[in-house]
Amino acid sequence: MPTERDQAAELGVAQQIWARIPRGFVDALRPVTALMVRDAVREIQRVVPAYRQPLEGKFREVLIGTVEMAITKCLDTVTNPEFDQSDWKPVFRYAGRVEFLEGRTMDALQTAVRVGARVWWRHVCVIGRRMNVPTEILFAIADASFAWVDEISTVAIEGYTEAQAHASGALERRRRQLLKLVLSEQPVPRQTIVDLAATTDWTVPDQVAVVALEYRDDQHQRPAISLGRQVLVDLESGAPCLVLPDPDEQLNGLADELCGQRAAVGPVVPLAQARRSLDCARRAVLLVQREVLPQAPITWCREHLATLALLSDEFLIAQLIDRAMAPFAGLTAKQRERSASTLLAWLETRGGVNEIAARLGIHPQTVRYRMHQIEELLGESLSDPNELFTMEIALRARRLLAADESGTGPSGRVAMRHNRKWTAPAELPALPW
Repeated sequence: MPTERDQAAELGVAQQIWARIPRGFVDALRPVTALMVRDAVREIQRVVPAYRQPLEGKFREVLIGTVEMAITKCLDTVTNPEFDQSDWKPVFRYAGRVEFLEGRTMDALQTAVRVGARVWWRHVCVIGRRMNVPTEILFAIADASFAWVDEISTVAIEGYTEAQAHASGALERRRRQLLKLVLSEQPVPRQTIVDLAATTDWTVPDQVAVVALEYRDDQHQRPAISLGRQVLVDLESGAPCLVLPDPDEQLNGLADELCGQRAAVGPVVPLAQARRSLDCARRAVLLVQREVLPQAPITWCREHLATLALLSDEFLIAQLIDRAMAPFAGLTAKQRERSASTLLAWLETRGGVNEIAARLGIHPQTVRYRMHQIEELLGESLSDPNELFTMEIALRARRLLAADESGTGPSGRVAMRHNRKWTAPAELPALPW
């Protein structure tokens, strides 16, 4: 059977103190409970700006109800220390949730509690002096009042933060869903996006750019990227990305927040084409990883459009390279490289022997020898504009893909193939997206 000590331990600090207050004094407070509630509500509305609104509806119900409960629960505890206290916490937790949903701050909530306690204390002092209540009793009541305010505030704040967390979680879920709609491979009606955006604090822009982020195993432990409410963020998936209307303005300082994680900014496109911007940005990230594009924390696709277009379909590019290199199949690997570099220099410059020699860092006579050999191998193709255009595309792509001269990385595959004797075209590995 529980002892008196056990029962006391189950009460809050404030209730334990109130249990020592004479019941006669409480009997004198009960008749003025309604007056104390009225004065406390009036003072809260006067002092706290967030509460200066018509006393009606849910606002009236919660404000008056919680003030009345705060007072009556104290008095009930004095009258009966074993009085059931289990019902007050849900009430104040609910009040805290309402405060958040009504748009008031946590500071306003705590201030309102303190103001109500001051009004209560003024009434207690007046009645205490009238009844000649001993000073030590008034001190005990003051201690109880402060402890009760702390307990009320703690429970109300719990309700406030629970509602805040729930709302934040729901908002983030809706924003992630909005991002998926914007980046959907299948067309989504604009009105569907507009309707969802209205619930997510996102103003629907006419144009967007999509930023593809390099996947990192530790990305879930990294600090959140803070770029403002107009940026839709996906940092949780295996293909993290951002959607934003104004990359030049909104990406200031992004490199510092990425902490070494590379990113690529897709082209600015109409909202309906956001997926195209994402595809371009993802390809750019891959080409940076393969060292085809320059190494940089942030790669802007608009600065590498020719390379991205040239390598947009590596299977077809491989076919073009095979076709362009086929006439050189009978040469040694070194001769093939020399012929290809000389032909590309000529295609790019259409200049004379001296210009080509300067570009390649070789003697003009060497250029003449190589070009004579190329003419023998290619024949009439050198006078066909379409063939020349195709060869230049192929050789430029070959040079990009052979950036890793070691031939061991992904960008060295084409170089490796054409440093061996030519064989039938083989398909390059498919891109991971």
